[in-house]
Amino acid sequence: MSKPFAAQDFDALDAFEMEDDFIDAVAAPRLDPSPFITPPATAMAGPAPTEEAYNPVGRMVAETETAVAAVMMPEETMPTSPVPVDEVYTPPVPLVAVTPEAPVSALTAYEPAGLPVGPGAVEVSIPRIAVHVFAERQDTLAAAERAGQDRRMSRATTQIRIGGVAAAIEAYQSEPTPPLIVVESMKDAQTLLWEIDQLAEVCDAGTKVVIIGATNDILLFRELMRRGVSEYLVAPVQPLQLISAIGGLFADPAQPFVGRSIAFVGARGGAGASAVAHNTAYAMSERIGVNTVIVDYDLPFGTAGLDFNQDPLGGVADALSQPDRLDATLLDRMMVRCTDKLSLFAAPATLDGDWDIQPDAFEEVTSRIRSTAPFVVLDLPHLWSGWMRKTLISADEVVIVATPDLASLRNAKNMIDLIKQGRPNDAPPRLILNQVGMPGRPEIPAKDFGTALGVHPSLIIPFDAKVFGAAANNGQMIVDSGAKTKAAEAFETLAQIVSRRELPTAPTKGKSAPAKKGGSLLASLFSKKR
Repeated sequence: MSKPFAAQDFDALDAFEMEDDFIDAVAAPRLDPSPFITPPATAMAGPAPTEEAYNPVGRMVAETETAVAAVMMPEETMPTSPVPVDEVYTPPVPLVAVTPEAPVSALTAYEPAGLPVGPGAVEVSIPRIAVHVFAERQDTLAAAERAGQDRRMSRATTQIRIGGVAAAIEAYQSEPTPPLIVVESMKDAQTLLWEIDQLAEVCDAGTKVVIIGATNDILLFRELMRRGVSEYLVAPVQPLQLISAIGGLFADPAQPFVGRSIAFVGARGGAGASAVAHNTAYAMSERIGVNTVIVDYDLPFGTAGLDFNQDPLGGVADALSQPDRLDATLLDRMMVRCTDKLSLFAAPATLDGDWDIQPDAFEEVTSRIRSTAPFVVLDLPHLWSGWMRKTLISADEVVIVATPDLASLRNAKNMIDLIKQGRPNDAPPRLILNQVGMPGRPEIPAKDFGTALGVHPSLIIPFDAKVFGAAANNGQMIVDSGAKTKAAEAFETLAQIVSRRELPTAPTKGKSAPAKKGGSLLASLFSKKR
């Protein structure tokens, strides 16, 4: 029998470290070459990893189970054991902007102490590929089925079959192999290697193979790599672990990272979702210092250009009209640079056209924009359509902005139920209560509002018509125009929550921060125009 896989070297890929520490928390060892393309045999670079140092899935399984349980477990049953410092981010300020109607004790108990940034926060981009899974265990079948329904796998086509390597060999005797095969085998090492050699005989060139086995053995792992296997996971596997492994195999070397998308949507019209999205994005870029892009998808009535005192040429409308032509250069020309770290894809805000755009265009444009910055804030309009549903489900995080009234309560419940159903492996959407404490308006108490939804408010933003009105009319952000207000503090807190970053430390004693002249840069530009 000919040996289809030549010996090949294996170098565990180091975690890609960006300026914003935007890395995959689950980074399993993997090979760049396709398992069915025979590379030249070379000596393994560097010393061989020891059993303790090598960790393809050992600690990963335990960490994944803990993180998934933390995400899916009701907050009332959250474990009280301490979480490792390197796996959570705890904001240095309270997670609720306190108002007289909403005391801290009534709300902060519902917010987890830390934000999981481990395996529960997998951020990968999986292309349009076919994935065939041959599982032996029932829990593996369930994990594969749940992974196939995940938002990150929405572009991939997943087929799940009962049976291990033997079933795969039989199937591919008469059909071509897909780009990726995931097979499970609980056999001993020698039997597993023999089965893999048999599978190689019926697989096409370029097919990647992921093995799910029973033993966490470094020698077995090395031998599988020599045979061209792309990845080896130890059962039992979790859905996010499997998704992370698939995403790592098909990562684009030209695209060093995938930006985190944060979708803001109002529970009803006039809830202030756009103002919350813009101010939060500005706080992320200017206070935390992370590169951020705002995408205004409200094509006829978007306010991003007004809020930032910008006059966009075409922006997001031009991108949606030609999504296939978008590249880094064209995207840079379409974006408006508001500050050094904040860019804007503004809506045209005109009624010249019907804006009848294909739903797939929104997905493609969002995917392209995510390659330009670590954080992409999506300002979504208050409407319902196919692309809105898809955008909300596919976003890395969803923030629902509601006002404390009955219409917002009903609409927010419908949104949360749909998003939970479409995102089984993700945390529920975040709920922000805006315009709380409006004089003369009867309101639903924040605690009752959250209890009815099962998602208690992560933040409460007090009503302040003077501060918000002045900022909107002057083309400024609250963080600049009203830096001492509760609203500004609330936006800085929300920026820390959704970005999972802390505010920079205050200057040391004896050194004061330089004062800004005339407020924000946008304010000075606006005053010049006047």
